Amino acid sequence: MIVIIDYGMGNLRSVQNGFAQAGFATVVSADPKDLVQADGLVLPGVGAFGQARESLQAEGLDKAIYQQVAKGVPLLGICLGHQLLFDSSEEMGEHRGLGLIPGEVVPFTGEVKVPQVGWNQLSIKRKHPLLNGIKDGDYFYFVHSYYVRPKDPAVNLATADYGSEFSAVVQKDNVFGIQFHPEKSSRLGLLILKNFGELVEC
Repeated sequence: MIVIIDYGMGNLRSVQNGFAQAGFATVVSADPKDLVQADGLVLPGVGAFGQARESLQAEGLDKAIYQQVAKGVPLLGICLGHQLLFDSSEEMGEHRGLGLIPGEVVPFTGEVKVPQVGWNQLSIKRKHPLLNGIKDGDYFYFVHSYYVRPKDPAVNLATADYGSEFSAVVQKDNVFGIQFHPEKSSRLGLLILKNFGELVEC
């Protein structure tokens, strides 16, 4: 069972529909009891980092996430969920993340228009089953003003460029994060959801 974590932040049904199109049934739940019985977890999200982190803590969902990750259950963070996997964020102050992957979330700076909204290309850094069927230069749909800066660049499965290079897909053990929206990224986005579903079934 794949559980999509409902902590009041965003696009739960579109992610669920994406998994359904990819051939995987999911459950949307805000109950920690469901999370600790899951074979795979998905942490989506749209909105503010600090509010999201508070919501996870208030409902006890963060404890369930830690418990499952420690057991080796695959966890996929999407967009804001991807950013929450890291240690901290500078969005509207300093906020502590889940700390599952060392690194920080920082704002885009310089000449680029913020937020980044639209299609951007991936640069594949290393092979992994999550990216089966994805080629260097393939396009995915992004919407974000902040990006992840991992402490160890080796966690990057793929990066993208928006004024400068930033992390687009990361992996550390059984924890995965993607900055773009797979459910809005057409066939290739659904392929990544399918790949994650197959990782859960392994």
